Amino acid sequence: MGYSISDRMKSQLAVAALENAVARRAVEGRKVAGCIVHSDRGSQFRSRRFLAALHRHDLRGSMGQVASAGDNAAMESFFALLRKNVLDRRRWTTREDLRIATITWIERTYHRRRQTRLGRLTPIEYEAIMTTQAALVA
Repeated sequence: MGYSISDRMKSQLAVAALENAVARRAVEGRKVAGCIVHSDRGSQFRSRRFLAALHRHDLRGSMGQVASAGDNAAMESFFALLRKNVLDRRRWTTREDLRIATITWIERTYHRRRQTRLGRLTPIEYEAIMTTQAALVA
């Protein structure tokens, strides 16, 4: 997962989050080429700048279908939890305070919670298993 924060939802925000995700995976020794980046149909995800970033890192873009809420349900659930557990907890004095609180919640809480849909594994454990299985098949 990549992070970026801004007061406007523009293509540069989406590109910055994508670049952050790529950099984080590289530091962790995980490859990015071939990964699927799922998004909604927002203009920032259809921009030339974002599409060029996908191509530069050999990533595959995937967009939900129009009027199909189920396609983006996982992200909507994530943002609902983020809002409940971070954004709505207090009034934030600076964007930097909010950024740090958001990243801390994601890394210390969200990524470490066991999820029923992943067989009671954390997202990190699930990815490790799936990556190992994919390598064995190849």
